[in-house]
Amino acid sequence: MHWLFLLLGIGSLFIAMRTASMALMVVCLLASLALFVLWIVGWYSQRVGDSSRNDVQMIDPAELRRLREIAEARRNATTPPGEPPPL
Repeated sequence: MHWLFLLLGIGSLFIAMRTASMALMVVCLLASLALFVLWIVGWYSQRVGDSSRNDVQMIDPAELRRLREIAEARRNATTPPGEPPPL
């Protein structure tokens, strides 16, 4: 959808360059500026939306606590009794 804004912005810029009317040129230039901004915002939101994580993949607090307990148990099991734990 955002590529349509780019095409319309280029078309509006082309019309602004070819017209002899000053009022039409100003309107077309403002329209092309607005369409280019909409294209950039749409392109950026698509890029960010594609790279964002899914909420389903997030770990709930109970699962995080369980994983921390497992990691701490492994760390305690590998540390010899006479040495202090690593920081």
